[in-house]
Amino acid sequence: MLLLLLFGMALAWFLQKKLYQKNWQKNLKIQVSFQDSAIYEGEESTLKEVVVNDKLLPIPALELGISMSRNLEFDREAKANASITDQSYKRDVFSFLFHQQITRTLPFQAKKRGFYEITGAHAVAYDLFFREGLYSDYPQQTQMYVYPRQVDTARIQMICRAVSGMVLSRNRLYEDPFEFSGIRDYRKEDPMNRINWKSSARMGDLMVNQFDATTSVEVTVLLDIEDANILREEAQVEESIRITSSLAARMVKNKMNLWVKSNAKDEETGEKLRIHLAAGAGKTAELNRKLACSLGAISQAARSFCTKRRKKSSPATPTLSYPKTEPMRSVRRFICSPVRRTRCCG
Repeated sequence: MLLLLLFGMALAWFLQKKLYQKNWQKNLKIQVSFQDSAIYEGEESTLKEVVVNDKLLPIPALELGISMSRNLEFDREAKANASITDQSYKRDVFSFLFHQQITRTLPFQAKKRGFYEITGAHAVAYDLFFREGLYSDYPQQTQMYVYPRQVDTARIQMICRAVSGMVLSRNRLYEDPFEFSGIRDYRKEDPMNRINWKSSARMGDLMVNQFDATTSVEVTVLLDIEDANILREEAQVEESIRITSSLAARMVKNKMNLWVKSNAKDEETGEKLRIHLAAGAGKTAELNRKLACSLGAISQAARSFCTKRRKKSSPATPTLSYPKTEPMRSVRRFICSPVRRTRCCG
C-alpha cells in the first residue's frame, strides 16, 4: 500500500511537472513601464509592473526580475527585494490563481540626469512542489528622460544686467508694423496704406497710424564640458548643464532668440550639441532631452565602450544578469506588498 502511495505521488509530481513545463508561459503577459516619459532631476516617478495570468493553470509563485540604472533609486517599500551593484536589481514575487491580473507600482526618485530604459524582464515560475524553476525572458520597451534640475539663474549677474527680449529703440530707421504707438495728422509724404480711415472719419481730417521701432536680441549660450585632467570635476560639469537648461528656459520665456552650442556629445548620435530656440517657441523640452543624453565628464575610452556596448546589445533578446543569490529566497520570504487584483475577461 505504501509503495502504491509513493508511486501515485511520484506520478502526480511527474505529470504536474510536465504540465507546467509545457503550459506555464501560455497567456502569461508581463509589462513593465515608466509612468512618466520625462521628469526633472530630483523628482519622483513610478515604475508599473502588470502581470496577467489569463489561463486556467494557476502559478503558485512567479519571480519577476528587472534591472535599471542605480541613478533611479527605489523609495520606501519598493526597496524590498532590491539590491544595488553596477545597476539596481529588483525582484518581486507574485502568486496567481486562474484568470488573474496583478498590478504593482514602485516609486523611485531620479538622482541624476540621463536617458534611462528597460529592455527586458526576467521571469522564474515554480510548479506546485516548488522543486524546479522555469525561466524565460520577456522583452520590454520603456524609456524615460531625466532633465537637468532647474536652478536659480539670478546669481549670474552678467546675464541679469544684459538686455533681454525685444525692447523699444530710439533709432527709428525701421519701424515695426506690429508695435502700434498711436495716430497723428497726415503729411504729404505719408503713404496711403498708413491712413487710419476710422479715426479720419471721426476727427474730420486725415489721420495716419504711428509705429515704434524695435530691436531683437539673439543670445548664444556656450557650454564647455571638456576636462582633460585626471581628476574630473563632475559636480561642476553637472551644475553647468543645469545652469544652461535654466538659462535657456528663462530666455525663451522672455522672447529671446537663443542658440545653445556645446562640445558635449549626444550619447545616442555622437554629434555635438547644436540647437536653436526661437523666441517664445516650446523647444525647451528638445534641449532638455539633448542635455539629458549628453555625455558629461566621461573619458573618451568610456565613450567608446558605451558606443560599442550599445551596438552589440540587442533589445529583442535582452539578457539580464543578477547577483548570485538563492533562487527560492524571495519565494520563502514572500512579502505582502500592496497590490491590486482584478479578474481577466475570458
